[in-house]
Amino acid sequence: MTIPFERNLPSGVIPVALAQDTGMDLMSGKTGLVVLGDRPLNAEVPAHLLDDDITPYEYLFVRMNGLVPQTALDQNAEGWSLTIDGEVENPLELTIDDLKSRFENVTRRLVIECGGNGRAYFQPGTSGNQWTVGAVGCPEWTGVRLSDVLKEAGLKKTAVYTGHYSNDVHLSGDEEKVVISRGAPIEKVMEGDSIIAWAMNGEPLSALHGFPLRVIVPGYPASASQKYLTRIWIRDKEHDGAKMTGDSYRIPAYPVAPGTEVPESDMVVLTNMPVKSIVTFPQTGTEVKAGEQVEVRGHAWCGKGDVSAMHVSIDFGQTWQEATLEPAANRFAWQRWRANLTPPQHGYYEVWARATDQDGISQPPQSPVWNPRGYANNIQHRIALVAVV
Repeated sequence: MTIPFERNLPSGVIPVALAQDTGMDLMSGKTGLVVLGDRPLNAEVPAHLLDDDITPYEYLFVRMNGLVPQTALDQNAEGWSLTIDGEVENPLELTIDDLKSRFENVTRRLVIECGGNGRAYFQPGTSGNQWTVGAVGCPEWTGVRLSDVLKEAGLKKTAVYTGHYSNDVHLSGDEEKVVISRGAPIEKVMEGDSIIAWAMNGEPLSALHGFPLRVIVPGYPASASQKYLTRIWIRDKEHDGAKMTGDSYRIPAYPVAPGTEVPESDMVVLTNMPVKSIVTFPQTGTEVKAGEQVEVRGHAWCGKGDVSAMHVSIDFGQTWQEATLEPAANRFAWQRWRANLTPPQHGYYEVWARATDQDGISQPPQSPVWNPRGYANNIQHRIALVAVV
């Protein structure tokens, strides 16, 4: 039918009757998340809800770049296929059944973290969702090794980078526009830790988390772990898809003063996420008994692999106590840490958490090197405790 006032529609806005679902109705299955925006849908998790060793669905953050595709909303994978093409000897067209039957199935606990997690703590502030610490989780993913699939496709010597594509819908509603198309270096995805997943925590992927297929590239920002996966294009150069250039998921090639405008030519792709940790118990603001031990615990992780040490402080970083750090369930899973602390007298305390990676690099007490889009902030997480008599 005609739309009498169509000329008044702002550029990029389509009639609501034609718009795809944003996914807000799917948030009913989530618990306690803080919604940062609904177009696209983004929601983070308060730290105390991330105490599980395996992050359950209801406590996994939501990061959308576009709109949830109808296939995901319907949980309908009929006719779905994954294309592997580009710099390969044998291009592949694989169904989900092909993936399950032709390659070894694996299940791994893998941390997935938004590149902008911690953005709210940069000074001066930067644009984008103001994530604090809750854009992270460590579910258990089931699928096949991406390296096994690429080996069957036969990588050419010219293969340099992957380019990931999906069927999510652009916010404008234009189905011809690519929402996001990220990738990773061939040497990274061939290490054997990256997987093409069809299940999370033993269940088919949900609509919000990539049904029916997604790639998981652990250690890299979650933008590389594309949801609704339909194609992996093997490139002979660094991928230049949507949100791979400009300031998107890129940081300066050298340290810059806060607030500096950095030329695009001096920006490089964010790859390994920095070492990080959170306090998941007790909840910030909890009352404890002065002079009595209290258990404090949380998780630590690192884009390079395992964390080597974990420390906590209750005197604003003047002294540090080593925490017990458990080994990872597998590479790129987060590691449980625990410490018993005793507030010496009544009053206000803060627990500061500091993880250290295998190269001896620790989380800073204040915001690390600034970048224009606020990526990879690994400032020490702090919670408040009130000791009472």
